[in-house]
Amino acid sequence: MTDTARACQDKVMLIQAELDGELSATEAALLRAHLRACPACRALRSELARLSDAARAEVPVNTLRPPPRVAAPRSVPQRRRGGVRPLVAFGAGMVLAAAIVLLLLPGPAERLSEQAIANHVRALQPGHLTDLVSSDRDTLRDSFTGRLDYLPPVRDFAAAGFLLAGTRLDYLDGRAVAVLVYLRNHHPIDVFIWPAAGTTAPVVDERQGYGVVHWRSEGMAFVAVSDIDAGELAAFARLWLVTRGG
Repeated sequence: MTDTARACQDKVMLIQAELDGELSATEAALLRAHLRACPACRALRSELARLSDAARAEVPVNTLRPPPRVAAPRSVPQRRRGGVRPLVAFGAGMVLAAAIVLLLLPGPAERLSEQAIANHVRALQPGHLTDLVSSDRDTLRDSFTGRLDYLPPVRDFAAAGFLLAGTRLDYLDGRAVAVLVYLRNHHPIDVFIWPAAGTTAPVVDERQGYGVVHWRSEGMAFVAVSDIDAGELAAFARLWLVTRGG
């Protein structure tokens, strides 16, 4: 693990504590300084804040009303009053924990990031980026027929500045996978796609000068790699989660 990646891992719990209002003034100032210099952590904080707000919004209002207060005997110490109600804190905490586990646990996700970056760098060599050059979604999806045992979803985000450029067949984690290639201001974005269960929010990683975003949806796992700003790459991933069809 690089020193940069380790430093970012050290900031994950600080980000969660800051969102819970538990940082001291000094810790908060140090975190703000790190966020100003680290686009990956800024993107992560934005995503965790969104997930926390969503978790709070999903808790029914009537569960947030405290029960009638009963005076406790003087021998029983009063429970400390917190700023966040227990049910809300529990729900938000579970969502935050799920979102940060990729950064906290070096393992399959970290290896996937490293493999995806290596494949992306190899693909940047002349003539290796795409097997098929096209911006037509149906043409690109059908190009995998007979080559893979699944067809990946294909999205067109040209209106948002992410131009669909082509596809290729690649290998990741010991299996053949589909790769969609997009361009963002002439910078290639490789999106590795293969079947996987579950749905997870985008999680940003950054190493070797490249951004990597992992997420799952629609019965597929996605790993996007590029040298564009990590915040832009995270925004690209979120487009997938809010767009249907293709």
